[in-house]
Amino acid sequence: MSKEIKILVINGPNLNMLGKREPELYGTRTLDEINSDLKSFSKSIKITLEFYQSNHEGEILDLMHNKNNLIDGCVINAGALTHSSTALHDSIKSVDYPCVEVHMSNIYSRQESWRKKSIIAPAVIGTVQGFGEDSYISAIELLAKKLKS
Repeated sequence: MSKEIKILVINGPNLNMLGKREPELYGTRTLDEINSDLKSFSKSIKITLEFYQSNHEGEILDLMHNKNNLIDGCVINAGALTHSSTALHDSIKSVDYPCVEVHMSNIYSRQESWRKKSIIAPAVIGTVQGFGEDSYISAIELLAKKLKS
């Protein structure tokens, strides 16, 4: 019997506002609705997901550190921290599990020039972006496949 794979899904600042914030860009579904779909999907591929959302950088860093040796991998939508947090980059580099960066929008096609740069990209094993909430499904599926191999 193989070990059950556990993946932490982290959502950063303002992602608790999905469904309300810029629905033309992010859609009308809430984070809870998306997480519910992800939980159903995870059962179909026989993995366990744990969800966390915070608007506070330090809480995310503490969680990542505390989950060392307790999870197998992480999918992270860091929100605006993507473009500004060297501390998050360093945290991803310091943990023993792989992380995949995910974004609902394509950050390279965004209007604001500062959104086109990801500080955390060099620290993660891969990035999935631009497919709305399906970006999460793809990131989870790809990470689970890597962890199972």
